[in-house]
Amino acid sequence: QVQLVESGGGLVQAGGSLRLSCAASGRTFSPLNMGWFRQAPGKEREFVAQITWSAGITSYADSVKGRFTISRDNAKNTVDLQMNSLKPEDTAVYYCAARVSVVLSYWGQGTQVTVSS
Repeated sequence: QVQLVESGGGLVQAGGSLRLSCAASGRTFSPLNMGWFRQAPGKEREFVAQITWSAGITSYADSVKGRFTISRDNAKNTVDLQMNSLKPEDTAVYYCAARVSVVLSYWGQGTQVTVSS
């Protein structure tokens, strides 16, 4: 069993920055990749960013490319999301996810990010 705990959400003005962190605990942890998703009120959950665990290859949604940066620390089993130049449309609950196999992923409980205009 893997547990993911997010932290770092909060309220920020447009143009500001926040850094989200996700810590994984549990059994031996060696996922295929880890990522961040978000869900705004009344909308479906959407992909934000992903990083492969071994090679550190990153990918981003077009809406956050150039503003957000995902990184991981294999020794600490953490993945961070640095969010800069935040916009009101970035307001959402942000979820950390870890894909441990093709058919199995784990999710965190989510952390609220609110960007005021």
